[in-house]
Amino acid sequence: MTTIIEPVSRVAVIGAGPAGYATVRALTLENKFNVIRVFERRDRVGGIWNLDPIPDEFPLSPLHDREPAEQQLQAPVPGWRQVAPEDITARSPIYENMDSNVGATVMSFSHAPFPGQNSAISVLRIGPDNQSRPYHVIQKYLADLFQEYHHLLSLGTTIERVEKIGSEWVVTARQPRPSPDGDIKDFWWQERFDAVVIASGHYNEGHIPDIDGLESTYRQRPGNFEHSKSYRSPDNYVDKKVVVIGGSISAADIIGDIYAITKAPLYSSQRTLNEALDAAWNLPNVIRKGQITKVFADSGSSGDRGKQPMAGSVGVVFADGSTVTGIDKIIFATGFNVSYPFLVPNPVTPSGRLDNVYEHIVKIGDPTLSFVGQVMGGLTFRVFEYQATAVARVLAGAGNLPSVAEQLAWQEERIRLKGDTQNFHEEIVPDFNPYWNRLRKIAGGPPPGASSTVLPAWKDEWAEAALTIIGLKDKWWKGISRASLERVLVQGSPNIA
Repeated sequence: MTTIIEPVSRVAVIGAGPAGYATVRALTLENKFNVIRVFERRDRVGGIWNLDPIPDEFPLSPLHDREPAEQQLQAPVPGWRQVAPEDITARSPIYENMDSNVGATVMSFSHAPFPGQNSAISVLRIGPDNQSRPYHVIQKYLADLFQEYHHLLSLGTTIERVEKIGSEWVVTARQPRPSPDGDIKDFWWQERFDAVVIASGHYNEGHIPDIDGLESTYRQRPGNFEHSKSYRSPDNYVDKKVVVIGGSISAADIIGDIYAITKAPLYSSQRTLNEALDAAWNLPNVIRKGQITKVFADSGSSGDRGKQPMAGSVGVVFADGSTVTGIDKIIFATGFNVSYPFLVPNPVTPSGRLDNVYEHIVKIGDPTLSFVGQVMGGLTFRVFEYQATAVARVLAGAGNLPSVAEQLAWQEERIRLKGDTQNFHEEIVPDFNPYWNRLRKIAGGPPPGASSTVLPAWKDEWAEAALTIIGLKDKWWKGISRASLERVLVQGSPNIA
């Protein structure tokens, strides 16, 4: 049995990053929608591929506790309010020497290859003409692609609420503008749509694991903690004692950046060892440890090598019972929470999963709410293109959704395989072929009158191309370790205990 919806006329898109671009393009190519509006809280497109020199605060910071907006939401609209404080979660995780980790030939949208430009640091590390691209090349790529759709954009616009009332989706927005009295104030208004596509990404709210003593220690020593979202430059870690928590590529990249300049040893803490990135955990001066079970503020007791800890440092206890004190920085490369604070009712379960969303894109039972860009580990940006095309076809009345019962059964099976947490949305790898072809099945072919095309079938070589950069980094990391070992054999072992 197939779920059919009546084609809609007015569609709102939340977010103007890569997922937002894929969505607005897919919707436009269907030639079915009378109104397409794209809302973006930044003053420019590109989403997380914009560099914010001042990073986000640590997720436990009081600055993450936004003032309750209910009173303002209940005030009449349209209307003027005082300018709201900055939502610091909007700041991106990009840092100055960041390069993409997915091969350019398969990361780019299928209709628009990336420019062939490498950063100097990537050439030095993994060789010339490599498949990585510096963040600023990707940002410009997105800005250029969005030029065609600028007339549909509302930039500098924060979405405060998205709620279905009757058969319509009501979007409550605010935007700083010159007010009638001459001051800059927030103008609040509402717009109504038949459907909403959430394309705001999943790199807004850093995930912090629950560790004994962390919250109280953070209150005492806030400067000792940061999330990888706030990482900006190796300069900040010179001669610092550092622990990096996490086993993802972001943890490996940070360790690769700072292993030679921190105070030895640099500790890599992982709950479960990620063997795929083993070469990074074996870099010189790096010591691998298990998960941290406790965090505490140093009290002045002896630190490593019999020395007193520096004033303001912290300590940790690892799962094996060992303790390290005198730590200047703990970097949490621990991923991101699923977060859509503007969506009513909140679709995120207490365990961190987006609930009742089929194939990570379509609300089960109400396809007029959909998501593009939530799935992780799926060859961004290319997977956004497939998701957006599937969503656009469904909204145009031409998609091929299975019955609600079949969609719910898919969700239950996914929970069984991945767990009832945010892991539900992670790691399409290695199931690229089944997932991408299911998106193709939902999308089907273009209906009469559409300018879109049939999505190409998955090719196994795409996965190989995607992993090219990781393979080159592995080679680079191993080369560093071999060179270090050779020096040790000649000069003797350094003392990093």
